[in-house]
Amino acid sequence: MEIQLRSSHVALDDRIREHVERRLHFSLERFETRIQGVRVQLLDINGPRGGKHKCCRLEVQLQGAANVFVEDTDADLLTAIDRAADRAGRAVARAVERTRDRRERGAGASGRTAAIAASTPPPGTSEQE
Repeated sequence: MEIQLRSSHVALDDRIREHVERRLHFSLERFETRIQGVRVQLLDINGPRGGKHKCCRLEVQLQGAANVFVEDTDADLLTAIDRAADRAGRAVARAVERTRDRRERGAGASGRTAAIAASTPPPGTSEQE
């Protein structure tokens, strides 16, 4: 799983990079075959003025489904990362389930139609022949 990490007014040290990677792998590893990539943006909402609010924005790019966007804000950057990663895991699970349901409904409907068509005799013939 490729993770792209960007920041705005947040110092990215090795500790933060490792934390992001560890949390995302923990939350998303079971969907790894369905994920094309993850974009992470860490920001200080107040910019260079400083302040308490840090934000973690995630975009999970899925194969065969719409991208998942998650955002969380907290005074502590690591807490915002943790919550955003957890929410992303749940959102990806829902997206994968919706995709699976759509495929099953589509295959089920066409499969039933084919079965009915196969059991119905062609027009102009009788069932007793």
